[in-house]
Amino acid sequence: MMTVTTRPELNGDFGMVTSTHWLATATGMSVLERGGNAADAAVATGFVLQVVEPHLNGPGGEVPILLWNQSDGDAIVIAGQGVLPQGATIDYYRDQNLDLVPGSGLLAATVPGAFDAWLMLLLRWGTWSIRDVLEPAISLAERGWPVLPAISHTIAQVAGLFTEHWQHSAATWLGPSGSAPEPGSRMKNPELAHTWRRLLSEAESAGPSRDAQIEAARRTFYSGFVAEAIDRHSREEFWDSSRQANRGVLSGADLDRWRVPIEAPASVDYHGHTVYKTGPWGQGPVFLQQLALLSEINLPAAGHLSADYVHTVVEASKLAFADREAWYGDPDFVSVPLAHLLSEEYSAQRRALIGDVASRELRPGAPGGRVARLPRGSQTNRWSSASDATAGVVGVGEPTIARSGRPVPAAIPTNIGAVATDGPIAPDGTVHGDTCHLDVVDRHGMMISATPSGGWLPSSPTIRGLGFCLNSRAQMTWLEPGFASSLHPGSRPRTTLSPTLVGKNGEPYLAFGTPGGDQQDQWALQFFLSHVHFGLNLQEAIDAPKFHSMHLAESFWPRTGTTAGLVAEGRIAADVMAELERRGHRVTRTDDYSLGRVGAVGRIPGTRFLRAAADARGAQAYAAGR
Repeated sequence: MMTVTTRPELNGDFGMVTSTHWLATATGMSVLERGGNAADAAVATGFVLQVVEPHLNGPGGEVPILLWNQSDGDAIVIAGQGVLPQGATIDYYRDQNLDLVPGSGLLAATVPGAFDAWLMLLLRWGTWSIRDVLEPAISLAERGWPVLPAISHTIAQVAGLFTEHWQHSAATWLGPSGSAPEPGSRMKNPELAHTWRRLLSEAESAGPSRDAQIEAARRTFYSGFVAEAIDRHSREEFWDSSRQANRGVLSGADLDRWRVPIEAPASVDYHGHTVYKTGPWGQGPVFLQQLALLSEINLPAAGHLSADYVHTVVEASKLAFADREAWYGDPDFVSVPLAHLLSEEYSAQRRALIGDVASRELRPGAPGGRVARLPRGSQTNRWSSASDATAGVVGVGEPTIARSGRPVPAAIPTNIGAVATDGPIAPDGTVHGDTCHLDVVDRHGMMISATPSGGWLPSSPTIRGLGFCLNSRAQMTWLEPGFASSLHPGSRPRTTLSPTLVGKNGEPYLAFGTPGGDQQDQWALQFFLSHVHFGLNLQEAIDAPKFHSMHLAESFWPRTGTTAGLVAEGRIAADVMAELERRGHRVTRTDDYSLGRVGAVGRIPGTRFLRAAADARGAQAYAAGR
């Protein structure tokens, strides 16, 4: 019997692209059609996403990239997460009367990592020039693109903040009447287009060599006029989610000293597949730990989306995310016991903790005999225990008095820039926008998965003369010393961004991912389990109902969680929901097709065929291929 899906799984033998916006997907596919490879297509797609989804990412953001090139023989990571500024010390933030890094504004900024990551991909694995890959984005910024309803809604929610405090953001994103652009209207960003054209001019002055031009572009961004504008911008004071005005600590010197590293991925074997993720400077190993915990559990016997299945997957996720909080950080600065965390012995010990009822504790393990310590801010005694529809919404009920004692203007959303989970902006101003994703595979066997994010327009003021804003990734660090993810100058904050590559029989098999902050490695895991254990094709696995645990320390300001919280799409059977509640889960039922925006591309073993699929959730992601 044929299963009805929202869209078909695409099959072909030439190339496949999927992304969270149809214009970006079309751009990537056009690159493949004109002779570019997967790296060229991914870079062009990534730059277009910065233009058409400015509420979700931008040039001031970051992007981890996983790549498998057949000629290289294995997967690699381009670690496009910028580092914390040298001036970002715990003492400095404490001196500003802060107990958390703000979720918005200049104090939350790290070095922008996306630009260097995309150019490293182009330089090492691509074939096109920097002009070739930037021109589609420049054209859209100059000529305009259709406004998504989500962009219109996002800007409407922050219009008061822009008008009152972030005037250049108002000039960039509000219409002549001072209001948000209407959905479907034409939006332009000529200032960003001018930035790219100036950068191209300086790059091409390095001579005709493609490689020399790319290197010149990297210098221009991180040491030239772009870095200089960012340095000037950081010296200004802007209102942020701490309910006060602060200047930044990011400097031109911070940009000048940073270049994107290339690293080996973390990996585990799972039922005939090798799964690759970023290192523990990101949350990617959470995905691997969940697989290690589930590897000896008979999920097919439980039944797809049964109460036993959902309960088991959720309880495994709680254990993995507790370890994330205790042990994950930048391995260049802290000792992360990753080999122990992924070992069979440790996973067996942790697996035994999965009981018949929902755990209400945050239970990190003791890998290698180490004693776990958790920041005070991550502990369950400060989490919500509400079971209504607001249980999973971080920031609801926050006070409207600044830590400095100054009241917050009523017109200014207090939590702006705080959260990165799917959905609209809440009435209190909590941002529920998130991130982007793209995957590309070409006929030569190159496969890429990337999750661009940060530098989104509601979380940081737009930089005069550049047309984009900085990221707010520093909010993922703790202002408590001595922990794996404590704030430390020069280190990478423990990001949530988590693309995935999968190999099978020594060849690239799947590339996939989703926006969604802390939930990325829950929704993407469910996609993978549905495909591996229940035989769903890529589109069927994407369309399947999703759920996620909220029993974790949120990575986004104000860093709360929901004890035993479980959010599930309404398509999961009512008797399953009731049984989960009986087992102690605090279940919040959400709309059908509301959780995640998974995209995936793959290769079908034993054939020359490629495949792709994209999520109908959000009504903007598309796959293309032939």
